[in-house]
This record gives sequence, structure tokens and C-alpha cells, in this order.
Amino acid sequence: MNSLLEYRRHPAAIFVLLLAALAVMGGLYMALKPSEVRAETAAMSAEDVQEGNKLFQANCATCHGANGEGITDAGPSLVGVGAAAVDFQVATGRMPLAAPGVQAMRKEPQFDQEQIDQMAAFVASLGDGPAVPEEQYTDLEGADAAHGGELFRVNCAMCHNFNGSGGALTRGKYAPSLEGVSPKHVYQAMDTGPQNMPVFSDSNLSPQDKEDISAYLDEMHNAPNQGGNDLGNLGPVADGVFIWTLGIGLFLGAAFWLTRKSS
Repeated sequence: MNSLLEYRRHPAAIFVLLLAALAVMGGLYMALKPSEVRAETAAMSAEDVQEGNKLFQANCATCHGANGEGITDAGPSLVGVGAAAVDFQVATGRMPLAAPGVQAMRKEPQFDQEQIDQMAAFVASLGDGPAVPEEQYTDLEGADAAHGGELFRVNCAMCHNFNGSGGALTRGKYAPSLEGVSPKHVYQAMDTGPQNMPVFSDSNLSPQDKEDISAYLDEMHNAPNQGGNDLGNLGPVADGVFIWTLGIGLFLGAAFWLTRKSS
């Protein structure tokens, strides 16, 4: 008993107990934390990875390095970005980057979907990262657009405008319009956080939440506008400019007409 008490009073006892507690907490966290990396919907074949490597070396390695490790002042590391990041960037035409600039713009893709999948397979083989979302979360079947609207206004509207029409950011950057963007790419953008956008992991927004947001955008951009021309849905600024320009033009025209008539 005395030896046990002496051990507990030893100066290193508290340090040992803290290490043990940290080890236990770390183990519990690793066991219980939400999974950030979902399994691929289809297993990557060695042939896909090999073909993707060839495409990567020919089109991406100049900026991102032969093994995706990144090159200073040229391109970031792609280790751990996952297949979703590749599919989003390449399928929306943002990559390969045409020329250095403040922000990569959406344009027609340079590769077909099979080639994109192969490059995504190669990059996914470099390290775990977000996978291409399962179809059940991008087909919008059974999605709750009203709930998606609530989530969008809380998390996205401050940059993308209330209906996803986009908006200006700082230093020449901008939040792009989300009109015409497929639900898969909307989901991938939330999953990977391209450029100025933060990452919304599954612990922030569940896969169902992300599908609901896509459903809201789809409804906003495809529903008929009961008020007539939407003027780009840019809000009161666009409405004011339109009314001011039209109204002042009408008043000036009337003034000239009355002046000429009276003379």
C-alpha cells in the first residue's frame, strides 16, 4: 500500500496520467469521428490509374509535379484532394488553367468523362480524399428544396447571392453564378472547397443536406418567374438601374417633345 501511495505521489505520475488520458481520447476520436472519405461508387482499376497517370503527366505535371506533390508558385499539391476535386475542376473546364489569373473560370472541358474519370482515379490513388458523390445524392429525387433554401441562405447566400446568381469578392475575385451547374458539381464544390470557397464536410452538411441545396438551386433557376423579367435576379440594384434608366429616358424624351411642340 505504501509503495502504491509513493508511486502516486511521484512527480511524474501526473504526466503519465495525462499521456494516458490523451491516448484514450485520441483513440475514441479516431473510432467515433465522422468519415470524411466515402467509398468510391466503383472500384478503380489499375488500368484506369495507369491511363490517368499518362494524362496527368501530359497535362498537369508541369504545374502540379509528376507525383502531384505540387510546385511552388505553379500549382498546389494534389495529394489527398480526392477524385471529387479532379472531377469538379476538369469537368467544369477550370483545369487545365489556360493562363495564370486571379481565378479559374468555368469553360468547356478539354477532356471527355472517361478521361476525367481516369485522371481522378490516378489522383485518388495518391491519397485519401472526397470521392465522386453517389448518384443517389445528385439525382434530386425526393430532395427537400425548402430545406435546401434555408441551408443555402445560411451558408452560401452571402457570396453567391440568395438565388445563386453570384457576386463580387475582394481583389478581383468573385463567387461564380450557380445557374446551369449540375447537382454533381454543386455537391463536389461543397465537398472540396475550390479556390475561395470553404469546405463543407459531411460533419458540416450531410450528403442529404447537399442534395437539398442542389434541389433549391434547380428550382430557383428553372421555376417560372411570376413577376416578369427577373433582370438577372441581382436584387434592388439591378431593378433600380433599370427603372432609373428607363424613367429618366422617358422624362427626357417627353421634355424634348414638349419643347419642340411648343416652339
